[in-house]
Amino acid sequence: MNQLVNGHLEKTRKDLVKEMTSLSEAQFNSKADVYKWSIAQVCHHLVLVEKASLKAITWGLKGSNSRKNVPLVLLDRTKKIIAPKIVEPDKGPFEVEQVVNWLNDSREKLMNFLSTIEDKSILAEKSMKHPALGELPLDQWIEQIYLHEQRHIEQIKEIKLLLDAR
Repeated sequence: MNQLVNGHLEKTRKDLVKEMTSLSEAQFNSKADVYKWSIAQVCHHLVLVEKASLKAITWGLKGSNSRKNVPLVLLDRTKKIIAPKIVEPDKGPFEVEQVVNWLNDSREKLMNFLSTIEDKSILAEKSMKHPALGELPLDQWIEQIYLHEQRHIEQIKEIKLLLDAR
């Protein structure tokens, strides 16, 4: 896998953890609105998405290919994307350290799996259906992990502002 993607995965995760670790447990689990997710739930959702992405990449190694403009879709927060049930977060409450550990564990599993793929070019040749993006090449499944985190980091910043305003 190319260094650019590895760098984005690493930097985005550091940014996410930085946003989380500055919070008390109460702030981490508070909701700005009864119908919205808490920061803890957003982070739990990211863990679930990374785990589901790893499964999709694993299964998708048997498929074919169809490329999408993933950044355009995922980074446009004016368009709400409904999370499939499989990646909806639990109600909580959560502890910051617990979720950081889950994030570290899911990333370690992803990176360990990716390191077992000898010919990384196969990731651009094979695809798997993504719930929001449709048929997606496996290298773009990897790309969507950090783009999805970037999308939710912005959401976390907005939630922090709303919680501060109360």
